[in-house]
Amino acid sequence: MSHWMKQLYARFTWRKLAVSSVGLLALTGILILAVYELTKAEVTVKADEELLAVYTHASTVGEVLEEQDIDTTNHDYIEPSEETVISEAMTIVYKPAQRVEVNLEEEERSVWTTAATVGELMDDLYITVDEHDYIHPELDKQVNEGMQVIFKPAFQVTVISDGEKETVWSTSTTVADFLENENITLGEMDRVEPETEEELREEAEIKVIRVEKVTDVVEETVDYATVTRNDSSLQQGNEEVKQQGKKGKIEKRYEVVLEDGEEVSRKLINEEVVKESEDRIVAVGTKKQTESVSRGSSSAGSSSSESSSGASSSGSSNSSNSSGSSNRSGSSGNSSSSSGGNWETYTATAYTASCTGCSGVTATGIDLKANPDANVIAVDPAVIPLGSRVEVKGYGTYIAGDTGGAIKGKKIDIFIPDSNKVKSFGRRNVQVRVLD
Repeated sequence: MSHWMKQLYARFTWRKLAVSSVGLLALTGILILAVYELTKAEVTVKADEELLAVYTHASTVGEVLEEQDIDTTNHDYIEPSEETVISEAMTIVYKPAQRVEVNLEEEERSVWTTAATVGELMDDLYITVDEHDYIHPELDKQVNEGMQVIFKPAFQVTVISDGEKETVWSTSTTVADFLENENITLGEMDRVEPETEEELREEAEIKVIRVEKVTDVVEETVDYATVTRNDSSLQQGNEEVKQQGKKGKIEKRYEVVLEDGEEVSRKLINEEVVKESEDRIVAVGTKKQTESVSRGSSSAGSSSSESSSGASSSGSSNSSNSSGSSNRSGSSGNSSSSSGGNWETYTATAYTASCTGCSGVTATGIDLKANPDANVIAVDPAVIPLGSRVEVKGYGTYIAGDTGGAIKGKKIDIFIPDSNKVKSFGRRNVQVRVLD
């Protein structure tokens, strides 16, 4: 064989050997790859409600999730746990946790949860939601990152309104909230107990009070006054009715406040005389009888008549004074003359016609409320006679037209219409004489 042929044969042999080696290496790689793939474990990963078939040589659940680029936290739900060894046909469940804000009975807190719905979140928190409770969002709503969940448990409240009493379930925080939620409207004058800003508590009783103002018109009868007038044409001790009295009428308007239909206050706002009363006028005799004397006397019998001014006098059975007097009437034991009797010292007090329990009408029938300028005093009938004209030194002339339970002996009670002046008058000694 020639040298050239030998070289050609040698080259062919080495090329054939090189090709064979490369093929062997490729075949070996394929076999290794095939064995690698065939030795992988098949597992199912359930994440975000999706199922994914995974072939892996990972030894633990955590390594499988890492291979799938799933970043886990200690709040996430992983079943089985990350340390669990992988086995053929294993199913791995992964739920990422979400942070939500939960307001439970006015207390706020952050919660990590893997619950799919608000209802599941409440179950995880061991909270039972009843039909009357307040929950927002609703139980079937899906949980989202950053969601705010508000829960208020319902409690029973008793409400009294418009004549009805009812027990209702409520989740309101204040009385005002409760009224709004129950569609209870308050009028301008209405009020509620407890007040609207009060915090509402379990078993509370809420009372709605309807308030209204009405006008009430009342017609009252006004008694007539009895006026006595001295009459010198009548004998002493005799009386004669000159004019019969007639009762009057007065119309009074009251502002009345009603609470739930019941009257709680009444205020007089206007008073109008519909018909004036007419006084009953009585003439009282002052004429003295003529006395006869014996022949040997130095003077003949004479008769005298005393002139007297007519005085207005109206009796009050329950009039009071600063010394506690009532039931005024009076008479005098002083002898009188045309110039008046002797001055004597009396204890004087003062009274008004508007005292507690007073009618304002004197024992002789003088209506002091209708006649505030009347000059009247109360006297002891055993000391100063009723109807007498009496002078109080430094104060003026008065008619003895009233009596009082505390007016005994040498005491008088002077009528003064101004209650402030009555208080300042107090008790003092005065000089008094009977004029007629």
